[in-house]
Amino acid sequence: MANRMYPIIRSLLDTDLYKFTMWQAMLHRHPENQAVYRFVCRNQPEFPLANLADQVNAELDALCELSFKEDELEYLASLRFMKSDFIDFLRIFHFQRNFIHVSTTGDLLEIEARGPQVHVMGFEIYVLAIVNELYFRQFDASRALAEGRRRLAQKVERLQRLDQQPRWQQRRHPFEFFDFGVRRRYSREWQHELLSTLKAAVPEYFKGTSNVALARELDLVPIGTMAHEYLQSYQAQRVRLRDFQKAALEDWVQEYRGDLGVALTDVVGMDAFLADFDLYFAKLFDGLRHDSGDPFVWGEKALQHYAKLRIDPSSKRLVFSDGLNFDRALAIYDHFCDRIQLGFGIGTHLTNDVGLEPLNIVMKLVHCNGQPVAKLSDTPGKAMHVDETFLAYLRQVFRVEDLTLVSVES
Repeated sequence: MANRMYPIIRSLLDTDLYKFTMWQAMLHRHPENQAVYRFVCRNQPEFPLANLADQVNAELDALCELSFKEDELEYLASLRFMKSDFIDFLRIFHFQRNFIHVSTTGDLLEIEARGPQVHVMGFEIYVLAIVNELYFRQFDASRALAEGRRRLAQKVERLQRLDQQPRWQQRRHPFEFFDFGVRRRYSREWQHELLSTLKAAVPEYFKGTSNVALARELDLVPIGTMAHEYLQSYQAQRVRLRDFQKAALEDWVQEYRGDLGVALTDVVGMDAFLADFDLYFAKLFDGLRHDSGDPFVWGEKALQHYAKLRIDPSSKRLVFSDGLNFDRALAIYDHFCDRIQLGFGIGTHLTNDVGLEPLNIVMKLVHCNGQPVAKLSDTPGKAMHVDETFLAYLRQVFRVEDLTLVSVES
């Protein structure tokens, strides 16, 4: 299915939409930022990722030869929230190979991007897709694809039966899901096949993809707003640490002025986020995205917050995106569907559900402007930090005492 004569990344659109939306905001608001991003594998692979180092280097060489084609820029420009000066910047942009380095320590694969943030922030999704696809090329492709198609057919059949359920007929808000699986996909070709199948079979439920290239190719809605790196970078701006979330949200509002209005909540935990998400922001943002912690507890807190602010929750949306499969998504939907609009971003369990154990890989912002940044996740094991002193300070400032933390280097 995959032609190994070609590089894995063949278009710079083959990434998540939120990389472009954050990129534009950073270019306009903080073009001077210097940043460090670091690759981590959170689980144990079946063979050492260090074995892939030479192939990863070759793929990065190819990536850094790419530039945006004119028709690709025309597509980006057609998105109403993309601004003309950002498109002009992309017209002359290409990745600098000396800003990203690959090394190994024992069995560990180490990848670090270091340089101006507007030049290195884009590496993340390409690196993850490259490592993932190289890793899964070591397994039997025919068996994996056969199993992937079998599982996909089961998903489609299940979705097509939903309208037969009595409760489904009385739901207030529709069930809608999106593909969020670029970074951990089995392969680009498999993602293309999967999205084509979903578009044809269940268009009433499948509403888009984070993959800009495939959204363009398949005439799907590109989905995405912001990720953790955007908010974390404000921990290293010229604002009080206590105010970093409010500064990030305010800049987002000024940049997009009503578009892309779903805010990510878990950089320092939901409680600390809601303390900053006052009536002003709650009215300006369309909704919130969940990415760690118990989704039911999180959703109830969001609803309580809107109620306290006297905002009709049916006018807002909650987007869930933390390790979802359809069992989990439908259970969450059943719990909240009569009270608020919902969306579900499903990643690994869509694009890498082929009978093999997926890699849990990330590439996170760890330093900005010469100082550490951190994430205090609501889920044990998802928090990221590199500096214990800064971490203690962050926890003290936001009065976070009970979140489990893990070093980015572990």
